[in-house]
Amino acid sequence: MTATTVAIWSVCVSTAFAQAPVLRWGADAEGGAPFVEADPDNPERLRGFDVEVAELLAKALGRTPVFVQAAFTALDQSVKRGDFDVAINGLEDSPAKRAELAVSVPYYQFREVLTVRAADAGRYRSLADLRGRKVATLGATLAWEILSEAQGTHGLEPVSYDDDVHPYEDLLLGRVDAVLLDNVLAERSMRRQPGLVTQPEAAAVGYYVVLMAPADVALRDQVNAELRAAMRDGRLEAIFRTWQVWNDDQPAMYARVLAGADSLLEAPGGGAPARPSTWDLTARYLPALLRAALITLVLSCAAMLLAVSLGAAIAVGRVYGRGWVRALLTTCVEVTRGTPVLLQLFVLYYGLAAVVRLPPFVAALLGLGLNYAAYESEIYRAALEAVPKGQLEAARTLGFSTWQTLRLVRGPLAFRYALAPMTNDFVALLKDSSLVSVLTVVELTKQTQIFAANLGTWALPGALCAAMYLALSWPLARLAARLERRWAAPAA
Repeated sequence: MTATTVAIWSVCVSTAFAQAPVLRWGADAEGGAPFVEADPDNPERLRGFDVEVAELLAKALGRTPVFVQAAFTALDQSVKRGDFDVAINGLEDSPAKRAELAVSVPYYQFREVLTVRAADAGRYRSLADLRGRKVATLGATLAWEILSEAQGTHGLEPVSYDDDVHPYEDLLLGRVDAVLLDNVLAERSMRRQPGLVTQPEAAAVGYYVVLMAPADVALRDQVNAELRAAMRDGRLEAIFRTWQVWNDDQPAMYARVLAGADSLLEAPGGGAPARPSTWDLTARYLPALLRAALITLVLSCAAMLLAVSLGAAIAVGRVYGRGWVRALLTTCVEVTRGTPVLLQLFVLYYGLAAVVRLPPFVAALLGLGLNYAAYESEIYRAALEAVPKGQLEAARTLGFSTWQTLRLVRGPLAFRYALAPMTNDFVALLKDSSLVSVLTVVELTKQTQIFAANLGTWALPGALCAAMYLALSWPLARLAARLERRWAAPAA
């Protein structure tokens, strides 16, 4: 074979592969095993039973699987807008999803189970035993809905997490008293962390499904056909056995799906459950949104107070302190400004857990307050240095001490210069408070995210959330503008 022939053959093969149809499938690799995770031996590869389900479907459809990373809570909206063809990531079937998307037949049945510390296995057998206790789960899931209802009936406190690892870690640390999640996650956590026990009675039963855009009905029908074929010939069972998640719940579910059932969701009285209307869901979630807005406001005000106090102290130290004091404070400011606030929150809450177990709200307050103190200190330092030298010389001529000059002359004048950027920082802090949801604090953005996931759209929840943030920040902006006009007289 000549070099020319080889080159032509290579071009043909490359062109064929380039034009081969692909199946873009979306998932969140951060969710971890046994669903989707990076292979420890080769981080560029993915592994998990949902990875194998995606590959099974792609092969059956004659396509090449292509993974697309997306946040777990945004998978349904991402597939709806066409970011990928299918979403496969332990996604729960629900009336809201079926109203907004093309949803496959169930391919796995799971049970919502309660996990507790081994020492508490005899005390906490069900949700009814957890009155006044904290129960952790993932937000925007069936388990969250169950806990939200149990909050009213049993008086427990739901705690929302963004991942399925930290709930069980916090359970061992004593930050929460129980975890309600899928049996798949519970069984994995018990293998990974000794000292946990899962109660045998299920709080509810749910199903994993594949999601597609509402217009992709033809693709949904193809996926359904291939899932049913894989149920018949044992390919699905082989995948689940490989990942040690096959159990006695699956054969009965498969029988119902193979008998022709497209959905196994049932209302209490039988039949398919009716999806609540948009306005019914809005009315149900509005009190929770208002409570979350109050948490956001209180947290932001307290964090800003801490930031202002500490930032002012740092600024004074950098202007008046000795050389080593200025160097130390400058290093602290640069380190704080040079690292993400999200990383700082993780370190405060999880990284220091072995030394001090800060409550979520306290960790959030310290994280935001310390982070913004670094920025505030730069504002105040620049404002102090902007005070005209003539004012300082006049104070010294009158016999003022350094402290008196700072308190009576330089400080008040600097505050005028700092007012506008302080206001901007408070509005920024108000919005950055959305990051504290990683510490299980359910603030306004997190509650909106849960609302949007259950409603199936971000349009109305997003508009409500934006209106609430605007209502929180607008009065302060008006107050700052009024003070600026009042103090507009230039300092001589």
